[in-house]
Amino acid sequence: MPLPQLAVYRQDRENRALITLSGEIDLESVPLVRASLERCLRDGIRAIDVDLISVTFCDCTGLNAFLRAAQQATVVGGTLRLHHPPPTLARILDLAGCGFLLLGLPFGHVPPPLVDTPATRVPAPPHGPVPLAPVLSGDVR
Repeated sequence: MPLPQLAVYRQDRENRALITLSGEIDLESVPLVRASLERCLRDGIRAIDVDLISVTFCDCTGLNAFLRAAQQATVVGGTLRLHHPPPTLARILDLAGCGFLLLGLPFGHVPPPLVDTPATRVPAPPHGPVPLAPVLSGDVR
């Protein structure tokens, strides 16, 4: 059985980046997520928006990668925000109580319902519709 693939697309605007992920984020693919987010910070990006609308699954290893990248961004005066988390990640954020760190919600704010509908998704990143080109993709082994 082939390993799930994860594609990473990046669009920069000045010191802001939109990272769009497509596929599954798990133990096998999380190194690609980490490398992509770390590369943004090394390139001087200070505001990272991660669009997860095309992510079909994300487990706690993905959450850990996002929390670590958010912490690294904060250290250099930046931010990392998740947009359109899949239901599995929304549930983990809810259970862990850390949605305010990654979704831009005020502390103690009740996150949206875990039903995955357009009305319950986090607002889109502030970037307009821009065609994205793949930066990294493939089978992480």
